[in-house]
Amino acid sequence: MYTVIIVEDVKLELKGTEEIFRNEIPEAQVIGTAMTEEEFWPLMEQQLPDMVLLDLGLGGSTTIGVSICRTVKRRYPAVKVLIFTGEILNEKLWVDALDAGACGIVLKTGELLTRTEVQSVMEGKQLVFNQPILEKIVARFRQAVNGETMRNRATIAYDIDEYDECFLRHLALGYTKDMIASLRTMPFSPKSLEKRQADLIARLFPEGEQRGVNVTRLVVRAIELNIIEPDKLVADD
Repeated sequence: MYTVIIVEDVKLELKGTEEIFRNEIPEAQVIGTAMTEEEFWPLMEQQLPDMVLLDLGLGGSTTIGVSICRTVKRRYPAVKVLIFTGEILNEKLWVDALDAGACGIVLKTGELLTRTEVQSVMEGKQLVFNQPILEKIVARFRQAVNGETMRNRATIAYDIDEYDECFLRHLALGYTKDMIASLRTMPFSPKSLEKRQADLIARLFPEGEQRGVNVTRLVVRAIELNIIEPDKLVADD
């Protein structure tokens, strides 16, 4: 037997969650429910639960749940926090919740909350997710692997070395050749970078399309070929 406090600001959903515990997770004892942060903390002072089932959105705020999670883990490290949320599109919020110390996330869609997720958390497992969020994670994983594969192929096909990648990445970030030449990772003069740019144009564009290619078109072509990724454009020192 273990104890649970449920934090949920929608009365109907709160009632439904209590029913899930009552009917499907009988080994869990719900010792309190809260619809606001103000209601939650006195419950924690009255009796510390083994687990907090926490909604991320409370009172119209989508971030208060993350703040509660972080505070719970700081004050009561042994208390497990499982997120149960309807924020099915806000992936950044999921990451914030995990960074705040949540053991896992269950989305309020599909199969909802099951005994399997709750039991996994109570057994000490981390990164506990239900099927809907797992599908999203796997989709992102596939996308990342496919992107990496295509980038590796392009690197080989167009003979791209680390300096080419660095040069293109900083051009995409708006750096001038003088600025790029001053980077510690680029031991080339601006004049050498001019030659490298011309060489990249010759490699990345068919012979009939090379004339008049500017920096913007070169960068776009590098993105099209997966040589650089728009979401991974980070400047070097």
